[in-house]
Parts: sequence; C-alpha cells; structure tokens
Amino acid sequence: MAATLVLLRHGESVWNAENRFTGWWDVDLTPLGEEQARAAGTLLAQAGIVPDVVHTSLQTRAIRTANLALDEMGLAWLPVRRHWRLNERHYGDLTGRDKAETAARYGDEQVFVWRRSYDVPPPPLAPDNQYDANADRRYAALAPEVLPASECLADVVERMLPYWFDGIVPDLAAGRTVLVAAHGNSLRALVKHLDGIADADIAALNIPTGVPLVYALDGAFAPVEAKAPLERSLGDPAAVAEAAAAVADQARPAGGGTGPA
Repeated sequence: MAATLVLLRHGESVWNAENRFTGWWDVDLTPLGEEQARAAGTLLAQAGIVPDVVHTSLQTRAIRTANLALDEMGLAWLPVRRHWRLNERHYGDLTGRDKAETAARYGDEQVFVWRRSYDVPPPPLAPDNQYDANADRRYAALAPEVLPASECLADVVERMLPYWFDGIVPDLAAGRTVLVAAHGNSLRALVKHLDGIADADIAALNIPTGVPLVYALDGAFAPVEAKAPLERSLGDPAAVAEAAAAVADQARPAGGGTGPA
C-alpha cells in the first residue's frame, strides 16, 4: 500500500511581497498568503487527502500556513512536529536586503549565481547585519558547527535529509499520511531527493506558494509514479503553471536567464 506525502510551500510572506531576501529571518504571511494557505486546505479536502501528522520548520510563515490549512479542513487538533532542518535556506548576508538593490550593487549575474546555483552560497552573515536570526532563542540549543552563516541548495539538501530519514519516514512507515509545510528551498531539496533530480537541473524547479504537491510513495519511500514535480500539484493546472512562472520570474536577471526564486 502506498504511503501519501503532501508538500506545501508556505503562502506569500511579507518579505516575499516586499521582494526581500528572507531566509532564516522570521516574517509572517500577508493576507494573500493566508488566503493561499486556506485554499490549500480546501484543495486537500476536495481531493479526499486527510493528513494524520504534520511537519513544519520553526518559522512562522510555515507554521501559520499549516495551521490555516488544517483549520480549513477541521483538523487543527492534528499532532505537529517542528524542526529547524526544514527551515528555509539561510541567505547569509543577503538576509533582509532588497533584491533589486542587491542586484544593482553586485550585478544581476552575481546575484543570480548566489540565488540559483546549486553549490555557491551567498556571502556569510556579517556581524553588522541587523537581521541575524541565528541569535534567536529557537536555535539556542544548536551546536555552533551546524548553525549556518550562509547556505547554498547543496547545504540545504545535506542538513534536510537527516530529518527526512529520522523524522518523516517513520511516520510514513507507520501508515500515516504526512503533510510537510515548509519553504521553497527546503522543499526543493526534498523533491530533488525524491525525484532524483540532477544537480544541474534542480534550478529549473519552481514550487509555487500555497500549492500542495502530493506524492504516493512505495515501500522504499520512492515515488510510485515518475512525474514532473508540478504534475503532482492539486488545483487547476493552468493556475499552477502561472504561479510557477511567477516564481521563476523573480529569479531572472534583468538581462535574461532562468530559474526559480
């Protein structure tokens, strides 16, 4: 019997709307983000997909997305597990910066490399960056060697996979339908693992906000069917494609290029 895994990127956040690099800084959802989260719950209910357990990051935008989706389904009582390994990618010293201003300062192509390359992280968090989330009490127990100062997607894959194997897979193995509410990059890291996407190809994946991706997994916790990730989306395919294109547009340099935000 296949296990069911649902991946849900949080709804639009305040800094998404302001076009700022967010990373580990904790920001809330916009009213549109709240609407997207509720709509995700409606889509899951209409599809007859009923989660048994929820996993989220430690960040408010993912937590509230899960809560709003569950409220819409009448499932606010479900057990929830939270872990920093599901956090968004750490954007280092780009955290808090306006994306357009950053491109003007460093050049479109350099910023594009920092955002979309698989293994080139942004500059590490500077001591004078006022948006240093590492000092937040929710990370106080983390060993210094695991607390990032900046991350590329390869780093996110490395720190996310232990939680996949140790935290999420046991719930799937127990027959539970699992909802993971997280972020664009932590979910891209998980999708890369699940679908075996090559390092060079993962930059082309655009996960829209508030759109559930549903995986049927076999006994080895691999997808039962080989599909493109967005083919697993719930909702109108045209609307999903439009939302994914909007994500891709955020990451394109002014002079061209492709890749997700």
